[in-house]
Amino acid sequence: MLARTLKLAFISVSLVITSTCGSYAAELFPLQTVRLTASPFLVAQQANVRYLLALEPDKLLMPYLREAGLETKNTSYDNWESSGLDGHIGGHYLSALSLAYAATGEVELKKRLDYMLAELRKAQLKNGDGYLGGVPAGKQAWQQIREGKIKVDLFSLNERWVPLYNVHKTLSGLRDAYEIGHSELAKTMLLDMTDWFIALVAKLNEEQIQHLLISEHGGLNEVFADVYAITQDKKYLILAQQFSHQLILQPLLKNQDKLNGLHANTQIPKVIGFLRVAELSDNKEWYQAADYFWHDVTEKRSVSIGGNSVREHFHNADDFSSMLDSVEGPETCNTYNMLKLSKMLYLDSDNTGYLDYYERATYNHILSSQHPDTGGLVYFTPMRSGHYRTYSQVDTSMWCCVGSGIENHSKYGELIYAHQAEELFVNMFIPSRLDWQQQGVTVDLDTLFPDQDQLSLKVTPKDNKPTKTLTLNIRQPKWLNDKTMLITLNGKAVKTEQRHKGYVSITRQWQASDTLTIDMTITPQLEGLPDGSQHYSMVYGPIVLAEKVQPFGQEELPYFANDGRMGHIASGPTCSPDALPVIVGDSEVFLKGIKRKPGANLAFTMGPGLQGGTATNSVEAASLIPFFRIHESRYQVYWPQMQANEYQDFMLQAEQGSRAEKQLATQTLDQINPGEQQPETEHGFAGDGSRAGVNGQRHWRDATNWFSYQLSDPQNQAKILRLTYFSGDQGRHFSVWINGIKLADVSLNGDSAQAFYEVDYVISESMIKAANKGKHEVKFVAQPNSIAGGVYGVRLLKAADHPK
Repeated sequence: MLARTLKLAFISVSLVITSTCGSYAAELFPLQTVRLTASPFLVAQQANVRYLLALEPDKLLMPYLREAGLETKNTSYDNWESSGLDGHIGGHYLSALSLAYAATGEVELKKRLDYMLAELRKAQLKNGDGYLGGVPAGKQAWQQIREGKIKVDLFSLNERWVPLYNVHKTLSGLRDAYEIGHSELAKTMLLDMTDWFIALVAKLNEEQIQHLLISEHGGLNEVFADVYAITQDKKYLILAQQFSHQLILQPLLKNQDKLNGLHANTQIPKVIGFLRVAELSDNKEWYQAADYFWHDVTEKRSVSIGGNSVREHFHNADDFSSMLDSVEGPETCNTYNMLKLSKMLYLDSDNTGYLDYYERATYNHILSSQHPDTGGLVYFTPMRSGHYRTYSQVDTSMWCCVGSGIENHSKYGELIYAHQAEELFVNMFIPSRLDWQQQGVTVDLDTLFPDQDQLSLKVTPKDNKPTKTLTLNIRQPKWLNDKTMLITLNGKAVKTEQRHKGYVSITRQWQASDTLTIDMTITPQLEGLPDGSQHYSMVYGPIVLAEKVQPFGQEELPYFANDGRMGHIASGPTCSPDALPVIVGDSEVFLKGIKRKPGANLAFTMGPGLQGGTATNSVEAASLIPFFRIHESRYQVYWPQMQANEYQDFMLQAEQGSRAEKQLATQTLDQINPGEQQPETEHGFAGDGSRAGVNGQRHWRDATNWFSYQLSDPQNQAKILRLTYFSGDQGRHFSVWINGIKLADVSLNGDSAQAFYEVDYVISESMIKAANKGKHEVKFVAQPNSIAGGVYGVRLLKAADHPK
């Protein structure tokens, strides 16, 4: 593995590239030396600063002060900040303030950062042992863990909602406040808290620590490795290695894909940590494991916008049907972490392929995940055609994707440029100005891309005298080649070379009037799904194109989230596939019919081959435009493609499926996907001796003792409890209870011919009357020496509506 070193205060990061000219170290520029100029990225950065300043520090501080026994200055935010994940946004806020201050120089951001740290330090000192956190009744849980009393589930630990994940956000925030925000106080707090963590697990053996890691814990191994890089004290590297989850690492070491059904964003931070440990310990095997994971996720499990996961989980790599059906598509947190992993792998290699993914995901997922006016942030970006996204609001939304989101939009300048001695690397085509202090020059990158297929680079010596000889290395992305990338200097042809793989190089003494122009020839392309199914998105270079759709005409949709526990889900009506257009006939013929529209902004019309659908009934809706420009609208990113003789059957099946889906939705009062984090958290999961897992693409839960959920039925309409089982579960005996009254005794004997099957149980009036404020407790209790479940689905139904 090629080494990367971390310098003090994160001023620069070393990169080793092997080229035909030998090996050399290159570095990223400090974020404060790169300033964005006019572009959608600058708009996003400015909107994010406004969002950061609209957040109230004392509300974010409240959980930390409360848990330390100090007087609080305000109430806590609601939503996830007061339902068990208290304090997690506070950690992200430290990172976001540090990044935004470095990216903009806005003084108020630095004042906020210093105030947050000062108040948090009071809480840490009051705790007396280095601990700092907002986990509700956290001290009791930590004491239990210290004593080896560990009760763990995928998303809980000692009956707290992912407390290790929560602690990771605080640790990461302190690290960033030191490395990026240059706060010495943050360094002191970081070391004190990490030492507390070492004491916390000092008496635990390896098996117990690995048991802890079953629960989501963010990237604890990464931040512990970073503390080692800061201090060079090996006890922190040992801690990072201890907190590397072997259940995930071992298959990756063998190049085995065991990701199906796993909670995606639980795993990605772990892999970032594997890579960070590998860098600092020169562990080639762990490095290769992280690289294997990156290729697997980006090449086999990601859609065209660069995102991955369905309902937060990795779906089967060879079946993207759930991606196209679900309203809970790629999660923004996942891409936040995949960009971090991509940057690290690029810094450890000579492979610009990592930058190709980084560019695609930045333009199409990250940039699109923020409302350009309000700064509101998106959790899920559905790939289901005809659906839409929901945006956060400052006072109502405290989701994980808000925490990572307030960091995202200050990081656009981090990878635009890199340098080594007299060589500059231009990696991203984002309008910006670089202050290259070591060489005494400024570099201006100007472009209106993607609206115009041209960019210019101007190198200006600060004293207006010719520079010494400098080399500009311009990345040649995979969507361009020598014939589609024309470079001129001051309007004339210029000699180029390839000093480094993936870059076009120009070496000269630069003068103040020198302007390098790059003209690009780009044409729209169709891009299929990784599973090979006949669904296509349309791309223009790195830009994913989409169209606004109106399947129901003008409608009012809840584009901005309320403070509900599941407000991050766009839960409005779904659109039937038969209401949307499809590509009928040869895809190449269709592609040739796509024509650019006149005008300043990038837009296309679609030609012959598009049939069906009631959605594209306006000029605006018929236009293909960059996906990052679509907001407060339903949209279509993927189009199914078929031959003419298949079209009528497709429409018939789509119509029938839509009717059945609508009927079920009308009849459903509440439902749960057992074994998935958000549904279980929302439905008050409790249990003893319970486990969860995945079978194919279906999640399950069972128990050697019992487990239960709380289902909503505010008007006492419930008539049926529908449970889903797996035919492979045999010899399992348990009872199902509602509100303390036995509903049924169940024996699973594998009687069904189907792999997964549903059973309806009739609910009695006495069970309904025993409800507590419109909530039904549904409990699964194992018979002696048996198992309750597995249960793959829980659905509460009212009576079916029948036409008069």
